[in-house]
Amino acid sequence: MSLTTAEIARVLLALGLLMVAAHACGALFARFRQPPVIGEIVGGLVLGPTIFGAALPDVKAAIFPDEGTTASVLGAIYQLGLFLLMFAAGAELRSVFHRGERKTALFITLAGTLVPFGAGLLVLQFIDLSRFQGAAANDTSFLLVFAIAIAVTSIPVISRIMLDLGILEGAFARIVLTAAVIEDVALYVVLAIALALVSETQGDDFGLAALVGMDPASGLSMAYHVLITLAFFGVFLWLGPRIFKRALASRFNALQSRSPVAFQLVFMLALTGICLFAGITPLFGAFVAGMVVGVTADKEDKARESIRSFAFAFFIPVYFAIVGLRLDLIDDFNPLFFVAFLAFACTIKSLSVYVGGRLAGQTRSGAGNLAVAMNARGGPGIVLASVAFDAKIINDEFYVALVMLAVVTSMFAGSWLERIVKSGRPLLGVAPAKPEFAEAPGRGALGRGLSH
Repeated sequence: MSLTTAEIARVLLALGLLMVAAHACGALFARFRQPPVIGEIVGGLVLGPTIFGAALPDVKAAIFPDEGTTASVLGAIYQLGLFLLMFAAGAELRSVFHRGERKTALFITLAGTLVPFGAGLLVLQFIDLSRFQGAAANDTSFLLVFAIAIAVTSIPVISRIMLDLGILEGAFARIVLTAAVIEDVALYVVLAIALALVSETQGDDFGLAALVGMDPASGLSMAYHVLITLAFFGVFLWLGPRIFKRALASRFNALQSRSPVAFQLVFMLALTGICLFAGITPLFGAFVAGMVVGVTADKEDKARESIRSFAFAFFIPVYFAIVGLRLDLIDDFNPLFFVAFLAFACTIKSLSVYVGGRLAGQTRSGAGNLAVAMNARGGPGIVLASVAFDAKIINDEFYVALVMLAVVTSMFAGSWLERIVKSGRPLLGVAPAKPEFAEAPGRGALGRGLSH
């Protein structure tokens, strides 16, 4: 179906405004050594109902309507941006595993994941937060999303912060990133299960479960989604690199020879398609595809770099801007709940990581710095908010609270670590043999890939 001239004009205007706002605010935040992703969300927030919509509601509604062609096009770009963000995040995981500092990484991973996640599960047994559930009204999915929100750590945001401070190659960064990678992969599996439990209640009869006539409300359906999610992650993380290498040597090699970028994108789309058919949220197909490509392709893979460069220039900033565009701080922001939620999440996460660091032999200051770094929720926290909101697991108020939690914790982590580095104090409480806070290196592949 072709678009009219007026429809094309409205789509271009909306995209242009989102691009300018995202990159301008992202650059402004980067100038003040804050995560650019926060600026991109703020750019969308400015164009949303909180500011632009409050001042000129009719103009805002005309440029960013809730329905129609413009909304459909922005929705498609939003989904593609999410897929490419997950692909880029997965592809970068190969760069963060280092040998050494295993004891500290293991202790803060176990303590910093299991304790906050368990606390999130436990608190809902005593406090009724059902009013924050979305239309899906699934208690189990809401419980899992709440627990993940307490435990999640942002790999991209904390990586960018440490890159800008010139500490990305040090022991502190290795410990934080190793723990964050293991933690986030585990939590993404749990999120996939939470989303799968509501996938068949959204009026969509596509997929294997619908094909065999499985009742969405049955115990069999729940068991199926748990097992199929675990099987997908297990099989493709184990066999994925072999499958990718065989695909390179097969008839698809012609596509690889002609356009390696297209080949990797097709591989990503294939895994997202498998997820859709199996009843798994497709963003995890993109995430696993990125991990497979990251561990299989060369370190300086130009195709992966090309995908990442264009994604971070267009799709991903627009995705985060649309996240901000959805925020309504006038009608949907509950300050009292947010402050309580922020205090609970940060206290549980910080204390658990701090205790894990101390048990591993870190000094008080070192354990404290690890606790602050692991508290940055950034991109994964925002992805959690957006996909849970899209799946109708959470309502508008909780969506706003999750995004604001990601924003505030990421900004605090950046400010705290910068203060420590500028003071000349060691991050782990022990003077390193090699300075961890030398001048920031040039922006290589890792820096460009983790700009969010």
